[in-house]
Amino acid sequence: MKGKEVLSAIKKDMDEHVGEKVLLKANSGRRKVVVREGILEKTYPNIFVIRVDGTDNSSRMVSYSYSDILTQTVQLVFKSNNAAIG
Repeated sequence: MKGKEVLSAIKKDMDEHVGEKVLLKANSGRRKVVVREGILEKTYPNIFVIRVDGTDNSSRMVSYSYSDILTQTVQLVFKSNNAAIG
């Protein structure tokens, strides 16, 4: 039961940062790490969505689960106050 409490605490913390710029560091497996800037668009009960700027004035949406933060597959640093999650 403790796992659900931790995930809900992560979601509650993320809810406070919706609309802010974020630095995303995601482990995509086998020594491949993606580092991008984006904006935290929306939080849902099980996932959160980040709008990432592309190379040619395009943007795309990526989504991750709160368990990705718990397992440190994804790390977020918010630009407004350098708060880190994950």
